[in-house]
Amino acid sequence: MPVVIADKTSYSGTVTPSDLNVETTVVEMGPENDDYIVEGYIDVSQLSEGDAITVCEYIAVDGQNYRKFICVDISGPVEEPIVRFHAKTLLSSMKYKVTITQKSGTIRSFPYGFIKEVMGTT
Repeated sequence: MPVVIADKTSYSGTVTPSDLNVETTVVEMGPENDDYIVEGYIDVSQLSEGDAITVCEYIAVDGQNYRKFICVDISGPVEEPIVRFHAKTLLSSMKYKVTITQKSGTIRSFPYGFIKEVMGTT
């Protein structure tokens, strides 16, 4: 039986942390009706000298408790300002979340775009 993309949802906008050292959710997804794929991008081009952020990905493998998958620290200015979140295939019961925390500098806004593709069979 072939696997198809039965449904897709786009998540896009701009996220602005409310203050320094406040972890702010960019996107949060799942659980779903079937296994799903998620990937996306955040534009950090607004970072200037003295600005620093931490971007984290979390996965709830058990469907309840988020655990850090990876975190990256970024300081401005940046030469390559697009942060890519490679495709991850998650079981239907799993959850996914991306956060951003501005650690120093002037509070900035960060455009983002993510896609969730829920699988199905024909």
